[in-house]
Amino acid sequence: MKTKDRIILQARLLFNERGYGDVTTAALAEACGIAEGNLWYHFRTKRDLLQAIAEQFATRVDSRLGLRPDPADPVGSYCHMLGVLMQELRDFRFLYRDQPHYGEHVEPIASRVSEWLRATDTSIAAHLAALAEAGLLGWPKDRLAALATNATIILRYGLEHYGELGEPEGAVRKTLRQHVTLFEHALAEEVLDQIRTAIAEIEREVRAAA
Repeated sequence: MKTKDRIILQARLLFNERGYGDVTTAALAEACGIAEGNLWYHFRTKRDLLQAIAEQFATRVDSRLGLRPDPADPVGSYCHMLGVLMQELRDFRFLYRDQPHYGEHVEPIASRVSEWLRATDTSIAAHLAALAEAGLLGWPKDRLAALATNATIILRYGLEHYGELGEPEGAVRKTLRQHVTLFEHALAEEVLDQIRTAIAEIEREVRAAA
């Protein structure tokens, strides 16, 4: 891995672990195994480093938003989208959590954050609609958008919620299970079992990638 890429990766991991405001340049250089001068050769300011991470984040978000429900397997495609979203939330956790510590978002996040949030609602609504159209989710069509918004809120804030409760262990699983409580009563039992099995697998995959 090139030095610049290694710096970006280590910065993201440290920011996620300790918080953006608590990571010093000395700690970052030590984690990368380089001198501070070499660190700033690649990134003149901490803000420049933040922007490089933000650009990776934008690519990841755009890729996730490109996922579409598969009419032939709406449950599988919904669970796949959930897995991609939870990995994103874990990989870029500090961007979702620490904005007060670094001020206004850098580009491209600053100009696109509201667009991404609305598109996430739309994406989740499309996957839920695919479940409904396949007869697997008994939910009124005119209420799918509201359901998607509520699901987005739980998924977006779930990891921090369980962390603040002092229950970080299994936070991915707990968050995903909590969002399913919104509509589990409207799912066929075999579909609910399939989603629960997928949630357990998502947690294993996210933990393995940490």
